[in-house]
Amino acid sequence: MSSTLPDATPNDGLVAVVKRDCPTCEMVVPALEQIARETPLRVITQDDPAFPERLEPVHDETLDLSRALDIEVVPTLLRRKDGEEEARAIGWHREQWQELTGVEGLAPKLPVARPGCGSRHLDPEIESRHSAAQVAEKLQSRRLEIGELEDPFEACFARGWSDGLPVVPPTPERVARMLSGTSRDPREELGKVAPQYAVCSVEKVAVNAVMAGCLPEYLPVVLAAVEAALTDEFNWHGVAATTYFAGPIVIVNGPIAERIGMNSGINVLGQGNRANSTIGRALQLTLRNVGGAVPGGVDRATLGNPGKIGLCFAENERDSPWTSLAGERGVDGSAVTLYAGEAPRGVVDQQSRHPESLSRSLAATLRTLAHPKLILGFDALLVISPEHGRVFREAGWTKDRLRKELNELLLCPASELLRGVDGIAEGLPSDTFEDPENTSVPKFRPDGLWMTYAGGGAGLFSAIIGGWVNGEMGSQLVTRPVEDPS
Repeated sequence: MSSTLPDATPNDGLVAVVKRDCPTCEMVVPALEQIARETPLRVITQDDPAFPERLEPVHDETLDLSRALDIEVVPTLLRRKDGEEEARAIGWHREQWQELTGVEGLAPKLPVARPGCGSRHLDPEIESRHSAAQVAEKLQSRRLEIGELEDPFEACFARGWSDGLPVVPPTPERVARMLSGTSRDPREELGKVAPQYAVCSVEKVAVNAVMAGCLPEYLPVVLAAVEAALTDEFNWHGVAATTYFAGPIVIVNGPIAERIGMNSGINVLGQGNRANSTIGRALQLTLRNVGGAVPGGVDRATLGNPGKIGLCFAENERDSPWTSLAGERGVDGSAVTLYAGEAPRGVVDQQSRHPESLSRSLAATLRTLAHPKLILGFDALLVISPEHGRVFREAGWTKDRLRKELNELLLCPASELLRGVDGIAEGLPSDTFEDPENTSVPKFRPDGLWMTYAGGGAGLFSAIIGGWVNGEMGSQLVTRPVEDPS
C-alpha cells in the first residue's frame, strides 16, 4: 500500500498507531519505548495527544492519517520505505513485532500476544461525521453567516425561512447528513419552482428537509413529492396563488412507508408521527423557500387550512381490501401521490352495516363539497377507515364497485342546482340546462373521485378531503415512484 503522509510522519521507518482508549495500546507502551531507543519510531495517537507521553506522538486529530494508512485495529505497527508499506503487525504479538522491527528480546514481561481494539475512525458516529464533513465541503448553496450573539433559531425566523414554527438551522453538516439518504447527485436539478421560478436542486430539497426536521431516510419521499409538485399537471403556481383553502397533500404507498415508520393507523391525519409531520412540512418549506410562495404575497388564501403547514400520510396497504392509490394509478412499489386538497372533513355513520346504506352516507356528505350546487369543478379524496372498510370488504365490494355506486348516487337533479333555488343565490345560471326538471348531472367528473384506506381500527368514521379546481386551469393528482435505497 502506498500513502502520502504529512511532513510530520516520515515515509521511511517504523510507524505505530495507537489510542489511549485501548488496553492493549496502554500495555505495549514499554515495547514502543524499547523500540524507540534502538531505532527511529514515529507514534501516531488517535485520541489523547499526550499518549504515550515520552514518545512525542503525532496527534491524528482528524483521523486522516489513520484513514490514509488504512488502519483497522490499534495498535498497528508498520514498516515503510520510500512511501511504500513493507510490513504490518496488527495488535500485539511479540514474535511479529520483533521480526518487523529487528529488536530482539522485546518487552519480555508482556504476554506473548493480545488482540487490539477497533480504530477510532471506524466508529460509526465518527465516520458519519467525517463523511458529512466531506460532502459539506462540496455543497453549492449560498452560506449565510449569523452573528456570534445571534440565536440560530431566531435567525431563521428573521430571514423568512419558517412556516411560523421553529425550523432546524440547516448547517452544512446537517445538510450533508441529509443527503446521505439518497444516491442522487446533490446538484441534480428537479425543475423550477413558481412563482419565482428558481431552480430547485436535490441539495435545496435537502436543506429544507433539514429545516423541517426530517431524517435522511425520508429524503427520497420528499424528493418524489417535490418532483410531483413541479409538474404542469399539479400546477403548483395555481395552488400557491389561489384564494381557496387548498394546499399540497402527500399520500405515500409501498414498502418505504413502513420502513421509515410512517403512520397509516390511529390519528393518521393528525400529529405525533415524525415522518408524516416532517415530510409534508419539508415539501411546503421547499416550495416556499425556493419558489417564494409566501402568505400575503403570492399565497392569497382567504382562510387556508392547517394542513398547509404539511399534510402527509401513508395508506394502510397491509390490511386494505383494495388496490392502493398508487397501484390504481399505475405505479407499483414505493410511490408518492400529490393532491391539492383542503382540510379533511369527517363522515360519521355508526349505524350502517350494509354497503348500500354506507355508500349513501358517503354520497350525502360528498354532495356538500365546496357547495351542494357546485358540480364537476372540484375533485374529492375519500379516506375510508378500517371499520367502514370492513363493511365493504365483507360485502365483497371492490373500489370500482364503490366508486360506481357513489357516482350514481351523486347524479344531481339539475333543477336543484340553479341560482335562487331554496333561496340560495349560489348555483348555476338558469339557462345552463334546456330542461332542468328532467336532467341529472354528476357531482364529479369521471376521474374526480379517489379513495384511500387508512386510520385506526376503532371508530365508524371516514374522511373527505376536497380538492381544488380541476381541469386545465386547476390541479390533477400526480403519482411518482420513490427512489428506494434499500
